[in-house]
Amino acid sequence: MSEKILVVDDEKDIVELIAYNLEQEGFAVVKAYNGETALEEIRTHKPHLMILDLMLPGIQGVEVCRRIRSDPEHAALPIIMLTAKTGEVDTVLGLEVGADDYVTKPFSVKELMARVRSLLRRSTMEKEAGRNERFDYGDLHIDCGSHLVTVKGEPVDLSPTEFRLLKFLALNPGRVYTRDQLLDRVWGDETFVEPRTVDVHIKRLRARIEENRARPRYVLTVRGFGYKFTDIA
Repeated sequence: MSEKILVVDDEKDIVELIAYNLEQEGFAVVKAYNGETALEEIRTHKPHLMILDLMLPGIQGVEVCRRIRSDPEHAALPIIMLTAKTGEVDTVLGLEVGADDYVTKPFSVKELMARVRSLLRRSTMEKEAGRNERFDYGDLHIDCGSHLVTVKGEPVDLSPTEFRLLKFLALNPGRVYTRDQLLDRVWGDETFVEPRTVDVHIKRLRARIEENRARPRYVLTVRGFGYKFTDIA
């Protein structure tokens, strides 16, 4: 069965362009032109990935992304954010609300297709590789099979990229990784992202799992080098 991609943009020409190229790649495509419809289509069609425009009429893309990440049933949906803006603030905003990747308009269709394939591949590999793995670190519990993370017994909503980042660091406690190393191992070679993306996801991850973000217990900064997961359970 073809993997389903939900494409959300208020510019119909862009939706048709993306849909045509996705269909040429063998994907099934669901279309939406505003935030309200996008949320309905997610519940109805349960897509495998969503391409989401930042600027939408009604419920904007940022809020759509935020609602998806707060819904346990769909929180793991991979999301690529589209934006016509080039400012760092807009990019960071999209990542902070849970987007896994972003593409700035005007975009290369070839690059977008590569990002779709890469994100879907990583999502599938993660599900297969982590089917039976469970980890406990103090009050933090990670269940890779169900993608469930809890802190003190309370569930934590993480995006797929945040989950992969946490899992990778937790599997290698005490080892320091630079931003570039984390990009290679968590995002992969086919994703065109910048080192600051790592900082944004680390910040968001800490907001979810740390009791005190100013003095994190699990995801630690090694000044001048990068990040590591604590080696003390």
